[in-house]
Amino acid sequence: MLLGTVLVLLLLGSAAPASAHAALRGSDPGDGSVVKSAPRHLTLTFTESVGLLEDSFRVYGPDNRRVPLGEPQHADGAPDTARADLPGGLADGTYTVAWRVVSADSHPVSGAFTFSVGERSPTAPAAPAASAEHPVTKSLYDTGRHLAYIAAALLIGTAAFAALCRPPDPAPLRLPLLTGWWTLLTATAVLLVLRAPYENGTSPATALDPAAFTDTLTGRPGLALLTRLALLSAAALLLPLVRRRSPRTRLAAGAALSLALALTWAAAEHASAGIQVPQAMTSSVLHLLAAACWLGGLTALLLTLHRAKTPPPATVVTRFSRLALASVTVLVVTGVYQSWRGLGSWSALTETSYGRTLTVKLAATVFLLLAAALSRRWTALLARPARTPAAVEERVPELVGASGIPPEPEPEPEPEPELRPGPELRPVTPPTDGPDGPEDRLRRALRRSVLAEVVVAVVVLLVTTVLTGTLPARAEAEAAKAPEPQVAGLPGAEAFTIPYDVGTPGGRGTVQLTMDPGRVGENGLQAVVFGPQGALTFVPELRLSFTLAAKDIGPIDAKLTDRGGYWATNDLNLPLEGTWTMKLTIRVSEVDQVSGTRQVEITR
Repeated sequence: MLLGTVLVLLLLGSAAPASAHAALRGSDPGDGSVVKSAPRHLTLTFTESVGLLEDSFRVYGPDNRRVPLGEPQHADGAPDTARADLPGGLADGTYTVAWRVVSADSHPVSGAFTFSVGERSPTAPAAPAASAEHPVTKSLYDTGRHLAYIAAALLIGTAAFAALCRPPDPAPLRLPLLTGWWTLLTATAVLLVLRAPYENGTSPATALDPAAFTDTLTGRPGLALLTRLALLSAAALLLPLVRRRSPRTRLAAGAALSLALALTWAAAEHASAGIQVPQAMTSSVLHLLAAACWLGGLTALLLTLHRAKTPPPATVVTRFSRLALASVTVLVVTGVYQSWRGLGSWSALTETSYGRTLTVKLAATVFLLLAAALSRRWTALLARPARTPAAVEERVPELVGASGIPPEPEPEPEPEPELRPGPELRPVTPPTDGPDGPEDRLRRALRRSVLAEVVVAVVVLLVTTVLTGTLPARAEAEAAKAPEPQVAGLPGAEAFTIPYDVGTPGGRGTVQLTMDPGRVGENGLQAVVFGPQGALTFVPELRLSFTLAAKDIGPIDAKLTDRGGYWATNDLNLPLEGTWTMKLTIRVSEVDQVSGTRQVEITR
């Protein structure tokens, strides 16, 4: 049941749109500005530091042709800027700039704006739109992030429970330790492989490009993932050596590994950008470790209560109760600081996506604290007999009463001494050892409350991963001060739906094609093939050509390429305006293909 809940929440979390954290604060030349002479540089300023890609800038001139640029770099070494050199002798007219960078917290962000030299063109050029994200890549990457968070909490929390709470039977903890390690290792490897296509907004198939993968290893997110892999591998190699050392040495080694793992998150997410970076990274590391000790430790406690050969003594539960209390204290302090840092104002709590997501997390945390309080109550009741050296006759009514069962009325004192040999002593044998005794009932109640904590903890973790993918309210307020409009794409795209039929039962389908901008000059095309039930269909080949019969031009091959689930090109050049005939050919097998035509109006 718990696994099903995790999977459902993962799917729901992956379906949500991503929100990048860096926002464009301004540009030089400014959006919509008209400059008298051609600028030598193109400079963008963001709300936080950004990483640059090989294709971070694309500039299209008044003739709709791409302008060659210098290599993107940071202006004057400022990490929150992006700059590219423009060629000399730019012609008068309007230029469109499409940009794409990676924010310091590892999320790609893109947009576009225009500026003019001398005077504005009658129509602004529109560059082929670059997808901000590939849906398959994004879904896989977000799922990997969710699994990495959960696995880290399971691994660190279980290790902390074993080292600090010292259960006499640690056998049930072997499974969560191995599961956490393998899951974190696999998720990190997948994230590292998908990093390049995630940054560039391309399909997972492009992860096989050696050049793109090499570029990933030079960026901060890629280095953090690589470091995490190295730490996990080193832990596996050094574990046999550390296991023979003293408990204090094992504890120190585990603490060092946990601290280093937490730093790989802090160095590549919210804390690494914005205000007060050193304090924020310290707070982020403590927050993650405290959450792992509490939430991962809960899972370890639940498994110990259910699967240990002998029930754990009350001292084990008491130690975890103290650990959980300390973790909650750290979570509250660091959480308040991080909330202030991300919000910037009280009104942002209800007026921004970040604030609303934070509110959901706070509400879930309140439920988690209530479940934890109930667990602490059962823990105190369970531990009380071990701490009270009273007679059995005094302890039994107190335990039973704490379990919600009315105590038996005390018998009238008898005239004879109570401690005498004979059968009368048998009824005062403590009932805590039997299957239905008060201690057994307390353990069952504790298991239920801990299970409730684990379920709510999963929700808190998943809301946290959504929060790390949402633009902080403070950065959103800074971005709002930038000149409008801040466009995330380019207007003018045209969409077509072309039906096809291969002539066999169930052989009908459609091709959804987007053409951007649908004007004279360079255009971008994206085509997705759907089967008879509206499901995505993969075909061996998709060809598209354009003919302008009135001017005897064509056919011009669009040269579509398979991008892993869809077909696209950014280099279709239509030189003249007029009514063009678009011919689509789909090869559905080695010997079968079907064609269709459509009239397309191309304007200047």
